Amino acid sequence: MTDHPADEAPPIVVEGLANRFGDFVVHEGLDLTVRRGEILGVVGGSGSGKSVLMRSIIGLQEPSAGRIEVLGKTITGRDPDSDFGVRCRWGVLFQGGALFSTLTVGENVEVPLKKFFPDLSPALRREIACYKVILSGLPESAVAKYPSELSGGMKKRAGLARALALDPELLFLDEPTAGLDPIGAAKFDRLTRELKETLGLTVFLITHDLDTLYEICDRVAVIGEKKIIAVGTIPELIATGHPWIEEYFNGPRGRAAQATHGRNQAEAGK
Repeated sequence: MTDHPADEAPPIVVEGLANRFGDFVVHEGLDLTVRRGEILGVVGGSGSGKSVLMRSIIGLQEPSAGRIEVLGKTITGRDPDSDFGVRCRWGVLFQGGALFSTLTVGENVEVPLKKFFPDLSPALRREIACYKVILSGLPESAVAKYPSELSGGMKKRAGLARALALDPELLFLDEPTAGLDPIGAAKFDRLTRELKETLGLTVFLITHDLDTLYEICDRVAVIGEKKIIAVGTIPELIATGHPWIEEYFNGPRGRAAQATHGRNQAEAGK
C-alpha cells in the first residue's frame, strides 16, 4: 500500500496491525477500512484493544507491526511531531473528556490552536474557542468555567469542543456517552449525528452503548480474537452468526435498544 491523495483514499486504512506488550498480544493481523463521511462504531469485549486501536491510528501507540494510513498519509514509523499537517486534521475526545484541570474550558479549547497555529492572536483564539464551546452545545458562560465546576455531561461537551477546535475532518470519540444518564446520552448522540452531517465529518466512535450503535452508527466494526471479526450494518453483523455478535446484539440489552430504535424510527416517519 502506498500513500494516496487525501481526497481519493479512505480516511483510515489499517492493514496487518499488531500490538504486543511483552508476551501479551492485543492485536494480530487486524485490518480495517473506514469510509469517508460515516460514523463507524467500534465494539468488542473488555480488553479487546478498542482504545489501543484508536491510539495506534492517532499515533500515540507505535504498533509492533502493520501499516496505518490516515487521510492519505502513512502514520506508522514516523515521528509523531513530524506529521502536523495530518494531525491538525483530526480531533479526539478521550474518555472522561481528559480536560486540563487548571485551565478554563476556553483555555482547554485553545490548547490545540496554540500548538498548531501559534501565530494566531489571543483575541482570535478566544473567539474560536467561544464558537466551538457553543457548537458543542454548552452555554457561552461555560467558557470561563473550570472542569471542576462542570457536570459529567458538560465535561464531555467541553472535551468535544476542544476536539473540534481545528475544524477536523476526522473525529475520534472514545466512550463519549459512558457515565451519562439516558437523556444526556441521547442528546450527545443527536449532537454527534448533527455535527457529522453539518461539518462533513468522518467519526470513529468507540462505545459499549447499544442505543448509540443503533441510533447513529452507519456501520459497526467488531474486535475479537485479536482482529476485526466483522464490520457492517447491525443486521449484517447479526447475519454472520458469530456467537459473540449474536449474544451482544440479541441479548436483553440489545433487544431493548433495537426496540427503542424501532419506535424512534416510527415516530420520525409520522
